[in-house]
Amino acid sequence: MASQELKLFGAWMSPLSGMVEWALKLKGIEYEYVEEDLQNKSSLLLQYNPIHKKIPVLLHRGQPIIESAIILEYIDETWKENPILPQDPYERAVARFLADLAQKKCLAAIWMACCSEKEKERAPESSAEALKALDEEIKGRKFFGGESIGYLDLRLGWLCHWLDVFEEVAGIKVMDSQKYPSLNAWIKNFREVPIIKESLPARTELAPFFHELAFIRRF
Repeated sequence: MASQELKLFGAWMSPLSGMVEWALKLKGIEYEYVEEDLQNKSSLLLQYNPIHKKIPVLLHRGQPIIESAIILEYIDETWKENPILPQDPYERAVARFLADLAQKKCLAAIWMACCSEKEKERAPESSAEALKALDEEIKGRKFFGGESIGYLDLRLGWLCHWLDVFEEVAGIKVMDSQKYPSLNAWIKNFREVPIIKESLPARTELAPFFHELAFIRRF
């Protein structure tokens, strides 16, 4: 696979483009990475994702694939080695459900709390439902994918590095290691995987970026 056949348009601070990069690296796929300035989006990004105008966008042989979850499934269906999605249909359905639950009930709620004082009280309660479900799901396992990283691990990758930053920005705490011990252990295991650890953005850069972004969104 020549890298010119595969391009990823992403942004250094985005956990969504991060998860796509992790998937490509786990599968050993060569690709060209294109860093986007989200304040001055390139004409190519707008061309390939004219509706949402967002990253990540995966360009494969000139054809754009958008939305991070869809991109993960496309990668898994196109390159069969080192499968990401569970092979069992029921397990695939559960993984998709839990990933969406975490994104809608936890990630979205916490980010809204970062940008709005009114949402601070709602975020911990909304997040608790998803975090409890994830803690139950990972109990007794190293990764959601078993002994190796899978689809749900990648979809939840933001928990390992970005959640702490969002909690700081919002001034709230939702991840309690005592309440969610299995999930807390997973976060530590996930962060220590070399491909993940080597590609995490520096927290010293991540925190100021989201503090500023949240400040702008409040006004």
